[in-house]
Amino acid sequence: MKSVFLGGSRRLSRLTEEVRRRLQTIMDRGLWVYVGDANGADRAFQAFLAGRGYDRVVVYCVEGKHRNNIGHWQTRAVTPPPNAKGFEYYSSKDFQMAVDASYGLMLWDGISRGTFANIRNLLAHGKPVAVYLSPVKAFRDLRREAELEDLALPTPKAKRRSPKTPLDTQRDLPLRTRVGKGNVA
Repeated sequence: MKSVFLGGSRRLSRLTEEVRRRLQTIMDRGLWVYVGDANGADRAFQAFLAGRGYDRVVVYCVEGKHRNNIGHWQTRAVTPPPNAKGFEYYSSKDFQMAVDASYGLMLWDGISRGTFANIRNLLAHGKPVAVYLSPVKAFRDLRREAELEDLALPTPKAKRRSPKTPLDTQRDLPLRTRVGKGNVA
């Protein structure tokens, strides 16, 4: 069963026409969709799919507590690592979606470390990912980790969080891998 992990930055809550066309292609092909439960891109994806009555959707959430499930679809509860909080707590569901999905479609604002981690996790598992770069309003289709350099964006100094570019900041994120059945390192 082919499936697509849909994800993106919480700052992005509107889908462009090009993104909607890609989603329509996913639906036309009858692919399963794995989507998170966060506000922003996750909620926008859910609204689009629910508005079209698409039922091949699974909403991933942490510990069975979903924040958004607009289409009342089935859910998949993911157990986070012990004592996980904040980013690590919610990224556990994202990591599982990257493992479970065949492909990825990400909406990235050029800053979100969670979305960048999702892109890296998909590529690390050998799964192609289409990344919509909202600052340049264009898609980049990636198949290998080496292509992450294609995501480098010029960022105005006023918007930078540090002297590094967003890509440099993301480069230091831990990339988790599976160790045995059900264990994450």
